Amino acid sequence: MKQFTLSLASTAGLFSLLLAPMAQADTWNHKTKLEFSEPVQLPGKVLPAGTYIFKLMDSASDRHIVQVFNAGETQIEGTFLTIPDKRLKATGKTVIRFAERPAGSPEALKAWFYPGARVGEEFVYPHDEAAELARANNEPVFATRSDLNGYMTKSMKSDKDSDAVEMRKAPVKAVRPSGEEIEIIEIYGTPAPSR
Repeated sequence: MKQFTLSLASTAGLFSLLLAPMAQADTWNHKTKLEFSEPVQLPGKVLPAGTYIFKLMDSASDRHIVQVFNAGETQIEGTFLTIPDKRLKATGKTVIRFAERPAGSPEALKAWFYPGARVGEEFVYPHDEAAELARANNEPVFATRSDLNGYMTKSMKSDKDSDAVEMRKAPVKAVRPSGEEIEIIEIYGTPAPSR
């Protein structure tokens, strides 16, 4: 899979994430404490610089909904649809991949890999944001309906929650730099990884 060229600030941020100790990481839900020194764009939201808790939603069947909380886990920052992102070799550290953005814009979080996992979580952006990222990076970006933004800020306890069910039912496509929507199979060359 193609790696992104990162700006100096992103490279420094990624490097610091790789060196950060994972004092609070849980295998089942991949709970991971991440600290960002600059704002970071997630689907439908920009997180200010700070410390956040990333984890998979409590689900035995769908392991591809990521929830982001404030550092104390007292407030949900967002619930995000993801698709599996595979890498050849797992590392013992958390890895975050960013997508380039125009100067003055926060880096967009593309994927999150838990330590030791070969399968990570690639974030699915609302269609309009995905089209903008695709143009900026000159490569396709995974997208879903823009009207799902409202679901992303809701607190969901599990995949049985009606809002989580609605998110999972939403079709995921890819948007080319031209703005054209395409099927995921055109990116992978094989059927999309199961969500």
